[in-house]
Formats: sequence, structure tokens, C-alpha cells
Amino acid sequence: MGKKKYRFNAETLTYEQHGVSFKEKLTKILTWVSSSLVFSVIIIFLIVNNYETPKAKSVMHENQRMASQIKLMKKDMEDIDRALEDIQQRDDNIYRVIFESEPIPSSVRKAGFGGVNKYAHLENMSNSDLIISTARKLDVLSKQVYVQSQSYDELLGLALSKEKMLASIPAIQPISNKDLKRTSSGWGYRIHPIYKVNKFHYGMDFTASEGTEIYVTGDGTVQDVVDTRSGFGKHVVVSHGYGYATLYAHLYKFNVRPGQKVKRGEVIGYTGNTGTSSAPHLHYEVHKNGSPVNPQHYYHLDDLTPEEYEKMIAISSNMGQTFD
Repeated sequence: MGKKKYRFNAETLTYEQHGVSFKEKLTKILTWVSSSLVFSVIIIFLIVNNYETPKAKSVMHENQRMASQIKLMKKDMEDIDRALEDIQQRDDNIYRVIFESEPIPSSVRKAGFGGVNKYAHLENMSNSDLIISTARKLDVLSKQVYVQSQSYDELLGLALSKEKMLASIPAIQPISNKDLKRTSSGWGYRIHPIYKVNKFHYGMDFTASEGTEIYVTGDGTVQDVVDTRSGFGKHVVVSHGYGYATLYAHLYKFNVRPGQKVKRGEVIGYTGNTGTSSAPHLHYEVHKNGSPVNPQHYYHLDDLTPEEYEKMIAISSNMGQTFD
């Protein structure tokens, strides 16, 4: 049996038996449960915040490692960005100047990515700011690398074209003239050998015995092979492309036909005395965009020294009469 409890009644000055009511019991139980619950919450809070499970530790360490890797990647991308910027500057300021091409506009190189936010799926991740900025930088670099790749493809085409152009420009003397003895009348006003009048000579004359080999001065295509008794007599016109053409006049015999592809240094004919000519020689002209230009400016690939070149110019300039 449970112990009986008594309570002193001050009015009757006697002890009266006292029993615990249900309400009092319920109040005690609820008080105990509440206290226990509060204490348990406090204990759990302390455990959660001060004690890590092995799994939690592993996840935390993995997150830290990933954050560190992302930071390293971001630094690497900054290094790549600097290197790419240097390449872009070389591209715009060196290569494209050499190959006579307009630089790529900055608006094209630095073009952004408009439209839908493609990084929305990353916004709820831990370290989202770092991840999004890294992803955005990677996209920009990828775009710039693509643009630069396209640029180099274009530059490669320009380089190949420039190589072809350099091979096509008239750049050697049309006959063998190392000793300069065959240099004759040059560009400018001269006395015509037949009409004895002062007339502008649009080319350069080289004296040579009949049958001397004549070399094409640049790569090209034979445009005309003309056989006439007046004017230039037997002559050949070669189109070199890029606005250049050359004329070889007063030939004795041809060694090419119209439409034939020729390479610099190939024999296209032999010197003669045909047409309006007073002696065997070669009359040579260079044309740029349809107009004759001074041939002496186009001997830069010949084996003449600077002194020999100056001597040749002096000889051709002092002649008072042409041979045609």
C-alpha cells in the first residue's frame, strides 16, 4: 500500500489525512516531461554543434577540398586569360598588320552570353558564388579560345596567300645580268631610236645578242603571246595576279603559250630585234593595277649587292636613247 499523507489543519488543530488529487498528479507528470524534453533538446543541440559524426566530417572535408580546387582552377584560368590576352595582342598588332588584315573587334572577342540564366541550377549549391563565377569565366575563355582559333585559321590562309603573292611579284632581272653590262636605257624620257623624238620610256631595256634566254620574273600565267611586225614585235605578257603583270618585247622566239602556268626563273622566250627596234635587246615592263611602274623597284630578290644595284640604276638613268 502507498504511504498515507497527513496535513495539519490550523483551524481544528488536528492532523487530517490528505490524498494527492489527479490534477496534481497530472501537473507533476507534465512538469517532469517538459523539463526532460527541454533538457533533451539542449543536449541534442550541444551534441550537433560540438560533435561531428564521421559522415559529417567526411562531407565537410570534401566540400573544403572542392572549394580549394575551385580556387586553384580560378587562378589557373586567370593565368590562361593573361596568356590569351597576349596572344590576342600579337594577333591584332603583329600578324594582322603583316598580312594586311583588319584586327578582330573587341566586341567580338569579349562577346557575352545573353538570354536565359544558364547558371540558375548552380545558385542553390554551397559556395555558389565561387562556382558560378568560375563557370562564367570558363565560358568566356572558351569563347575567346574559339574566336582565336578561327582567327589563326584565317591567318594561316593569309600566310599561304602571302607566300603565293611574294612568289608572284616580279622580283628578278629578266635576263642574266650579274655584271650589269647588259643594262641599257631605263625608266623616263628618252630619245626614240626610230623617230628621234623625246618620248617617255615605260620600262627598261637590256642589250643582249639574239637568242639570249629571257626569264619570267615572278610566278603567273601567260596572258598573251603576240607576233607582230610593229611596236613591241614578238612579245609576251604574263599576269601574276595581285594586280601585277609584266611585258617582254622584241623577242626572237617564244617558249610559252597562252594560258600556260609559269614559275619565276623559267625561260619564256629569247631576245630578238622584232617590231620597232634598232638592235637586239629586251624591252621589259612591269604593270601594277593596269599602269606601268618603274621596273628598277622590283629587283629586290636578285643577287645584286646594294652597290651593284645603285650602279645599275645610274647606268639606266644616263642613257639618252632607247633601242625601241
